[in-house]
Amino acid sequence: MTKILLVEDHEELWDFLSRRLRRRGFDVVLAHDGQQGVDMAQAEKPDVILLDMNLPVMDGWTAARKIRELPETTRIPIIALTAHAMSGDRDKMIAAGCDDYHPKPVDFPQLLAQIDAAMLAAEEG
Repeated sequence: MTKILLVEDHEELWDFLSRRLRRRGFDVVLAHDGQQGVDMAQAEKPDVILLDMNLPVMDGWTAARKIRELPETTRIPIIALTAHAMSGDRDKMIAAGCDDYHPKPVDFPQLLAQIDAAMLAAEEG
């Protein structure tokens, strides 16, 4: 079963996403701040990380960099979830270590396609 780490601090969004992802057959583990996200990435070794960029304790930008620095998590695909959809934001997220980004509000079918693409790229890489 594919394991997804969802790092999101807004209860409505993590509740919505985790329920929908589980219905699609994913194993979902949750973290509610950036530091928890880094710790859970190490402990759980998920197949994909969905990472909100605006998080308490440690922001998503810093969390992505830390996840990339750790040998055991460096190759896990990270998809940023963000309300930042301005020109240039995608490049900043990629530079921080994310593989892709998904603007909020979440388009669930599009997010599923991005998860599939990230997993395929990781298998090929």
